[in-house]
Amino acid sequence: MIRSRPAASFTRSSLRYVSSPSSRTTSNLACSTTLRPITARPLNLKKPVSSALTLHKPLSTSLQRYATSPGNPDDNINKKHEEAAARQRLEPNPEEISATSSVHQIFEEKGVEEAEKDEDMLAGVKEDLKTIKETFALDAVPREAFFIGMAGVLPYLATSLTTVYLAYDINHASATGSYLLIPEPTAELLLNIVEPLQIGYGAVILSFLGAIHWGLEWAKYGGVHGYPRYAYGVIAPAVAWPTILLPVEYALISQFCAFTFLYFADARAVVKGWAPHWYSTYRFVLTFVVGASIVVSLIGRGQIADKINRLPSPADRIQRLRDSQLDAMETEEREKRERIIAGEEGEGDEEEEDEGEDED
Repeated sequence: MIRSRPAASFTRSSLRYVSSPSSRTTSNLACSTTLRPITARPLNLKKPVSSALTLHKPLSTSLQRYATSPGNPDDNINKKHEEAAARQRLEPNPEEISATSSVHQIFEEKGVEEAEKDEDMLAGVKEDLKTIKETFALDAVPREAFFIGMAGVLPYLATSLTTVYLAYDINHASATGSYLLIPEPTAELLLNIVEPLQIGYGAVILSFLGAIHWGLEWAKYGGVHGYPRYAYGVIAPAVAWPTILLPVEYALISQFCAFTFLYFADARAVVKGWAPHWYSTYRFVLTFVVGASIVVSLIGRGQIADKINRLPSPADRIQRLRDSQLDAMETEEREKRERIIAGEEGEGDEEEEDEGEDED
């Protein structure tokens, strides 16, 4: 009797669970065939083990847990929506029925036809134009720096366009024998004035761009870095000013390389935190304008290289000055030798005269 009491109590709890609402919900599922014989069987306390084993089969237990667990989708039925859907009347639409209307791909949404997308042939070009527009917008650049920087590239543009026009006028005069606005000698003279101005202005701008890093170092922007940052301000003028001694073509090419190198150095400084975040984009725009101006000047100069007299560069002037000094030194030395020779001959004549007098 002591052993049968736990079994009897266990059977009673099992029967209470079978008669509970959760068991009724579970009976609507696939486990209903397992529980139905138990509810119809009369109570038999002599065989409680078989009922307990029947109730706790793995499949039945898992289905019971699923049906009685919170969040079951069957418990959240929108009855109003179901009633409204039941009252709707079905209407036949024969025109929508076809051989493929009930067929769809596996990875395709049922009942939705994918609209054909028109391919934009200029999508890549539009994207590139958008990128260029965003790059040249310069919204983050202070307005003062923006306007002054753009004004600073105007002399480069002016000298480049002047070089191109004068080259065109000289070519036209050589081909047709008549000029458009400026006579050929005057155009050649103006060209010899404009080109040194462009080279000198480029040397000034390169020195200024290097000096900006000195100001950032003194302002302690991004910390104190010492000689590595001061080197920017030293190397830039050291490279820029010797270019004024070169011929025009070599000077412009050297300054183009210097501007490009200094841009990459400034971009690296921005990455390191030594300059404001907008400075690299700002420098890119200005360097682009200056580089394009130098290329235009080189193209214009190349069109008339064989039609004008080459303007002597500062190096040519220095060489000419040195040659003139050597010529002057040689002339002076020659005159000294002539005077010495003349003096020796005069002394010889005087000695001969003295000897003649002594004989007399």
